[in-house]
Amino acid sequence: MDWDKLRIFHAVADAGSLTHAGDALHLSQSAVSRQIRALEESLNTTLFHRHARGLILTEQGELLFEATQAMNKRLEAAAARIRDTEEEVFGELRVTTTTGFGTLWLAPRLPKLYERYPNLKLDLMLEERVLDLPMREADVAIRMKEPSQADLIRRRLMNIRMRLYATPKYISEHGMPETIEDIANHRLIAQHAGTPQVAAGASLVARLLGLNIASTLTVNNYFGVLQGVANHLGIGVLPDYLTADFPDLIRVLPDVESVEVPVFLAYPEELRHSKRVAAFRDFVTEEIIAYRRRQHEEDAISG
Repeated sequence: MDWDKLRIFHAVADAGSLTHAGDALHLSQSAVSRQIRALEESLNTTLFHRHARGLILTEQGELLFEATQAMNKRLEAAAARIRDTEEEVFGELRVTTTTGFGTLWLAPRLPKLYERYPNLKLDLMLEERVLDLPMREADVAIRMKEPSQADLIRRRLMNIRMRLYATPKYISEHGMPETIEDIANHRLIAQHAGTPQVAAGASLVARLLGLNIASTLTVNNYFGVLQGVANHLGIGVLPDYLTADFPDLIRVLPDVESVEVPVFLAYPEELRHSKRVAAFRDFVTEEIIAYRRRQHEEDAISG
């Protein structure tokens, strides 16, 4: 199969227009049209439905587009590996993680990464949806459970727990609950039950809501929960990795917490030798070690 024709087909399918594809490829519309027609003849099939508003892929065209998308992602990965050098770390690195971890733990530490690698271009994708790393939807993922996708290199970074926190101001005004049943007399701030989240956090919230709490604030991510707690609205269910960066928060009911949640860093096997991936992986690992050290020191003081 002619690689050049496939490249042109992919551009047309992606743009949905011969004209737009031609502009991107620096080819005339007629040249693009000839190549598509020749590809359809070589495959003995129709790849596009043509209408006044543009082009729509046929079922056969959809199958071919899926293949060219996969090829394109593989080529991008190869190009990224080729651009990596032993001396420098530069170029784009796409990192995906949850909104809470990305905004509350990772983002505040990124100045150190950029100071070390000023030519790095980081694309941070914060969402609860698990992106497909082998299909190159992202280069690196940090997730709150072990990835199940094949062909991934994975590293366990740490374990976290969901715990209860409030501000000194809130506690001084509303009192410190002595038992879990006392939570019913306070406003609970937590992620909404229908929000994608780790099962451990959802179980803890369900347990607390079973206490017939009169007033609640539910949010769809931990950043929103933290904002509610920080503004003295109530007692919030938050991950314990916040304690290092928000030392003013008071832990409520130390015996009440979720089971441990593992945090994993993962990336495709094909990026094993990528300097950008190695630089990011090593940076996060260093920060995790520093975080654990501070956490042990805090536990020793409180103990």
